[in-house]
Amino acid sequence: MKYDFSNPPSRRGTSCYKWDSFPGDYQMWVADMDFATAPEIIAAIKARVEHGIYGYAKIPEEWTASYQSFYRDEYQWEIPGEALVFALGVVPILSSSVRALTEAGDNVVILPPVYNIFYNSIVNNKRNVLEVPLVEREGQFYIDFGGIEAAFAQPKTKLCIFCNPGNPVARIWNAQELNELAALAKKYGVIILSDEIHGLVTRPGIPYQPFLTAKKENEEVGFAAISPTKAFNLAGIHTAALVCPNPAIRAKVERQLNTDEVAEPNVFSTVASIAALNQGREWLKQCKEVLFANRDLATAFINDQIPGLYAYGGDATYLLWVNCKDVEPNAEKLLAYLSSTQGLVFNDGAHYGKGGEGHFRINLACPTSRLKEALERLKRGIETYGKR
Repeated sequence: MKYDFSNPPSRRGTSCYKWDSFPGDYQMWVADMDFATAPEIIAAIKARVEHGIYGYAKIPEEWTASYQSFYRDEYQWEIPGEALVFALGVVPILSSSVRALTEAGDNVVILPPVYNIFYNSIVNNKRNVLEVPLVEREGQFYIDFGGIEAAFAQPKTKLCIFCNPGNPVARIWNAQELNELAALAKKYGVIILSDEIHGLVTRPGIPYQPFLTAKKENEEVGFAAISPTKAFNLAGIHTAALVCPNPAIRAKVERQLNTDEVAEPNVFSTVASIAALNQGREWLKQCKEVLFANRDLATAFINDQIPGLYAYGGDATYLLWVNCKDVEPNAEKLLAYLSSTQGLVFNDGAHYGKGGEGHFRINLACPTSRLKEALERLKRGIETYGKR
């Protein structure tokens, strides 16, 4: 393997949100990776640093071209240049879109268990969260389209924030599901915002389906937020893109992004994303091999060796969703015990909305040797928890 995913640098003492917030030797919660990013990206950033002047930056043409070529080659997605809009992150896109496309008191639909910041973007702007929980059947998650239609039919429902692929459930939604969601949105005049930041992190050989490419007509009712930050471990750089072919929707959201002052890049925003999309493909390919080997290892270990826990399979993200109801319905209580006795820090599933109770989320983006040690500690912790 050309790149090293076994010996990452220590993140302690670097003002790292993940490693410098809580005690514990196994910080497996915040969704970033413990691997250094691709050397090609580091080289591009170093070259920019060595220039020595860090004044105001603009969006170069190479930024647009890098997104277009990457998504064309990897997903057969032809993105018109005018449809791409820079933003400082996917979360700013979410919050600005809520402000641009809804009014205080309107409903915004989400499908929990889902990324917890969706709730913040809605509630902080005085909009109503309308939850339509995913349905679990035989270890797989499905969209409740009957519930979606009922939610969309409410007069104050204006927007649906959709997570594609799903975080934390690791589900890649297929074209049929995406098209049915779009058809209901068109029927009831609802706009779909598809958060696709995890789209680049899928099992080798199994690409995700972008919402806007599942059917051409989906462009009428929806738009997407994309970014290389999750896949290339660049979250602290703050760089993302809005993809919105519909000019009426795009004009509103772009105006709001500018009003919110999140539409201008920092010095490294475009440098890092251009290098990632143009030069980081081989690194990402190898990284995904490690990530999904870790996923398979962890899923098999938990389901075979830790009675009372159930780890869901999945073909997307480096986040593992685990059911702990048979051990402890109150996941917060269990996780506090695992943290204090085993040094394991995971995410409480209750943070992800309805259906998240009695679950927790494990971040698998670490060296395999560390993951193996963490799994042994998890096994030991569950055994001792039952003997208290």
